[in-house]
Amino acid sequence: MRIYLMTDLEGVAGVLNFTDWCTPESRYYELAKELLTGEVNAAVDGFLAGGATAVTVVDGHGAGAINPVLLDPRVELMRGFAMGWPFLLDDGHDAVAWVGQHAKAGTAYAHLAHTQWFNYIDLAVNGISIGEFGQLALCASELGVPAIFFSGDRAGCAEAQALTPGIETVSVKRGTTPGCGDELDAEQYMRRNVSAIHLHPQRARELIRAGAERAMHQAVAARPFVQPKIPAPYERVAVFRAGGDQPRTVSCETHPSSVIALMNMSFDPRPVDG
Repeated sequence: MRIYLMTDLEGVAGVLNFTDWCTPESRYYELAKELLTGEVNAAVDGFLAGGATAVTVVDGHGAGAINPVLLDPRVELMRGFAMGWPFLLDDGHDAVAWVGQHAKAGTAYAHLAHTQWFNYIDLAVNGISIGEFGQLALCASELGVPAIFFSGDRAGCAEAQALTPGIETVSVKRGTTPGCGDELDAEQYMRRNVSAIHLHPQRARELIRAGAERAMHQAVAARPFVQPKIPAPYERVAVFRAGGDQPRTVSCETHPSSVIALMNMSFDPRPVDG
């Protein structure tokens, strides 16, 4: 059983805000990388205990956030996305999982919510609003690879369960900011959803390990995980925030048969009222 494990940084317990924790210039960036790698190692241990035979860990954070020295030596680490979506995920993998993932842009009571960057208001495929989790989950569904495990903030877990019912989720923190913040520009939105209540990293790792092992037992037992099924043709609509002299814009692309091909199409943003 081969597991493809996508990772991000904003959904990790103890990563408190974007400015101080999530970029190479951040004063706690190296500590944030240690926290993520600890959660990843916990998930890996659970997957292998549950029957996985191989795990590929994908460093999905923008500037990179896995500490290779601290990473479990039993896995392979992938970094770099030259091939585009779905980032070398293929039907040779038996399942896909996420650690450190955050909720999509505009989610109430989420922590550090965004989609790709803080300039997004929303991204939808055939009218279904999705974020970074949903984009990869739809690609995986097209390939026939089930989504089995997700850890991150509570709002992100709810998002994963809504799109892929039955997925095993572990919440390691919960945001406390209400509302969606659609009226804000990217800089304001980046600083908006920073309030949250976190588990201790040790407790988060314990829960992640247990959840990953449960998910793996279900996968080995061939329990059917519900995959998102959206009928073709496909339409992607992205709405971007206003900022400075830039008005709010929208981009719309279509593809007759493939979500993966749609995700790899360039955006062509136009003013919302244009």
